[in-house]
Amino acid sequence: MTTAHQRLLIVDDELKLRELLKSYLSKQGYIVDAVEDGVSMDLYLAENEVDLVILDLMLPGEDGLSIGRRLQQQQNLAFIILSARGEELDKIVGLEMGADDYLSKPFNPRELLARIRSVLRRCVTDKQAPEEGLANMLAFGPFHLDVDKHQLTRDDQSISLTASEFTLLKTFLQNPNRVMNRDALLEKTKGYEHAPLDRSIDVCVGRLRRKIEDDPSEPIYLRTIWGSGYLFSVD
Repeated sequence: MTTAHQRLLIVDDELKLRELLKSYLSKQGYIVDAVEDGVSMDLYLAENEVDLVILDLMLPGEDGLSIGRRLQQQQNLAFIILSARGEELDKIVGLEMGADDYLSKPFNPRELLARIRSVLRRCVTDKQAPEEGLANMLAFGPFHLDVDKHQLTRDDQSISLTASEFTLLKTFLQNPNRVMNRDALLEKTKGYEHAPLDRSIDVCVGRLRRKIEDDPSEPIYLRTIWGSGYLFSVD
């Protein structure tokens, strides 16, 4: 995978970890910079284009959850959360707010590298021309997903999607009216070995429903098939 022009930004208040990750990831071919808090991150992002942010939750001043909510509004900017809080609830909260992945501290840098590659691979693939036989524009109800522009609209009004939400929605639209189980969806959207109880798909489905369903509790498009997975109905 080509990394020469991909820029990563580490946001973490631990100096030793920033230096370790910057050194390690730079050796993998990425352009890497690191800052210590949200204020420094905002200043950096105002002057630099970044492909992915590696964001610690426990930061001085504005915490990582608040920063993550702001990042989620920046379409096409992927981010991975790091946190010493490894509880399942914290992971779900992180994913709910729009993170593309979550990694608990302490971690092996090689594991982080695998997550980074997976997220960036999805982003690059999603921005490339669609596969032969697949339309550039995928439609359902009043919605249109422009595969080339990475954009979802409803009645010409743009709806912001994270990289994970875009990939998942595109996967459903390319497999309409077909039951897809969680393992298949994880394979298509993550691309690396996942834990048996990985709930990130369920969290992402919940986020998508809030954006495309008039009543997320009674979904019309993205339906749960109990015991089997999910089905996206375009009829």
